[in-house]
Amino acid sequence: METFIIQFLNGLVFSMLLFVMAAGLSLIFGQMNVINLSHGAFYLLGGYIGLSMVRQFENFWLSLFLAPLLVAGLGLLIEYFLLRRMYGAHRHLDQVLLTFGLALIAADLIRWNWGAYVESVDPPPQLAGQVAVFDIQFPLYRLSLIGFGLLLALALWLLIGRTRLGAIIRAGVSDAQMVSGLGINIQLVFAGVFALGTALAALAGVIGAPVLNLYPGLDFEILILTLVVVVVGGLGTLKGAFLGSLLIGMADTFGKALWPQFALFFIFAVMAVILLIRPSGLAGLKGT
Repeated sequence: METFIIQFLNGLVFSMLLFVMAAGLSLIFGQMNVINLSHGAFYLLGGYIGLSMVRQFENFWLSLFLAPLLVAGLGLLIEYFLLRRMYGAHRHLDQVLLTFGLALIAADLIRWNWGAYVESVDPPPQLAGQVAVFDIQFPLYRLSLIGFGLLLALALWLLIGRTRLGAIIRAGVSDAQMVSGLGINIQLVFAGVFALGTALAALAGVIGAPVLNLYPGLDFEILILTLVVVVVGGLGTLKGAFLGSLLIGMADTFGKALWPQFALFFIFAVMAVILLIRPSGLAGLKGT
């Protein structure tokens, strides 16, 4: 029973990390119809920038604030100079090739700047140590990630579903020309959405570093899992990203604990079963 509780909590931690990643990818695809295969590179870049700031300033909270901002600025430049001319469903292949190329370039630049070693990041002193959960000692930092992921899910749901900005974003996806006719700069809105998505990826990199460490190749590993989450949950929906993160996070954690040699197969088996039952994903619209 103790082992089950520990793995369940670890599954929740990993699920929340996946959600932060998947939320950014879902926002970019769902609100902009852009397939972004460089999302994992933004994750790893955010993690390494956070690592450098922790070493330079010895302040985890500063890195948590500044690293996503810096990566979001890079996202704005990429959106303006590269992606802006590739909007539209008929440009998906162009988007895939471009963003995959960016991911390869970023991987080489990260390896060149930070090396090929496995780097670890200590959690902030305020969240060090362990707390008792059902009479089981569990790291306080990992437990805080569960709460952070839940709060972020609520904040994003309120932003997209309950604010004027969210209404503009949703309307721009449906009919960008109509929104532009109302005097709203839809290109600026889309740029903001892309920056937010990249910032979420970098944020996941910073908060995930004390749990998963940092090393070359992690960007593609986390990207694959994030794509599985998005497909299982339903393309372009925050609700789907949340449900898919819970399912895949648990499947990955318990799969590695019980059948480590079949862990990856187990994840894709879960995805196949979900898609057979519901081809549009857990929260996707039927017929999409």
